[in-house]
Amino acid sequence: MMIKREKYLEEIRKVMGKQVIKVLLGMRRVGKSTLLLQIQEELLSQGVEKDQIISLNFEWLEFEPLKEYKTLYEYIESKKIEGKKTYVFLDEVQEVEGFEKVANSLNSKGDTEVFITGSNSKLLSGELATYLTGRFYTIEVLPLSYREVYEGFTNFDVGLSTKESVFLDYLKTGGMPGKFQFEEERTAKNYLMDMYQSILLRDIVKRYNVRDVDLLQRFMLYLIHNIGQIFSAITITNYLKSEGRKLSKETIYNHIEAAKSTYLVHGVPRYNIKGKELIKTNEKYFINDLGIRNLYFDNEKDIGQALENVVYLELRRRNYEIYVGKFDDKEVDFIAIDGDTTKYIQVTYLLAEESTIEREFSVLESIEDNFPKMVISMDRVNRSRNGIEHKNIIDFLLED
Repeated sequence: MMIKREKYLEEIRKVMGKQVIKVLLGMRRVGKSTLLLQIQEELLSQGVEKDQIISLNFEWLEFEPLKEYKTLYEYIESKKIEGKKTYVFLDEVQEVEGFEKVANSLNSKGDTEVFITGSNSKLLSGELATYLTGRFYTIEVLPLSYREVYEGFTNFDVGLSTKESVFLDYLKTGGMPGKFQFEEERTAKNYLMDMYQSILLRDIVKRYNVRDVDLLQRFMLYLIHNIGQIFSAITITNYLKSEGRKLSKETIYNHIEAAKSTYLVHGVPRYNIKGKELIKTNEKYFINDLGIRNLYFDNEKDIGQALENVVYLELRRRNYEIYVGKFDDKEVDFIAIDGDTTKYIQVTYLLAEESTIEREFSVLESIEDNFPKMVISMDRVNRSRNGIEHKNIIDFLLED
């Protein structure tokens, strides 16, 4: 079953017909290819003919000869029909060296609409961005949201019938679209493991010439185990040293950049709320999909971290600019900024103890500006106080 990614389709519709290259970026197997198919289906339903659509996936062996950019360009030009607009879809285009020349040339002629996908955030950085300045529109594609999973699967026989049971499964196994084709948990886990290893070996080891693969894997395990925790190079150096391994500070940050570039993890900078300035050290990291973390660690056991990760990804889906807040010696889980609006958000498992309630609310009560403040937890009882809203996490994830 194919879930319609309406949020992304709506964003793409806004730029359809505009003379910009549409770029979908995101982790491997996150659903970019499916989105391209859904765009093509919409075009066909609107009267575009099949021969006006050229669709190439560069992970498929049959398109291997087209990975040379001049050959690719000549192939596309030969398939165009005179007097008709052509729609070109280039999937996993980072496999083609010089692809930007093809995309730019096709786009500049005005008779071709170009859609590309890639699995590396650096795809349009540096010189490439300069080369294509003002000629592309980027959309980041994330795994399925809880809302997409709940609305897409609960009408089908998948053994999930309530909001809570769907959420607990989502918390444990994440939202990678491909895993939903498997009924058995073990098979779905094997699928996720293969995907994770593919990202490590193809997108990080091969692309970034990593020599010590075992050390990279140990480093990544440390990183995904400690999602939502303040990260420092010294801490991980000490951890690896205790295991009899060494990793330089430079290599640590290279590995982090590689993991971020493949969308495996996201870094969140810290912000001093009182001093109104960025803190340049000790970012927090969150994983792109909790199902990957659950391959090695128990998300239900680490439910506080997992809930924080879910909220982070949801804020990212909603296109917020996100920071971790520092207020004196206390921490605000997220500062979410959208234009002139700022939200302060705390995330916790349950507000069962008075000490927990005090900890989560008091830091928000100390912030004296008038921006919205919110505590998110799994409680069903509303504990809003002093103008600070308390929301159940499922209600938060299902809201428009």
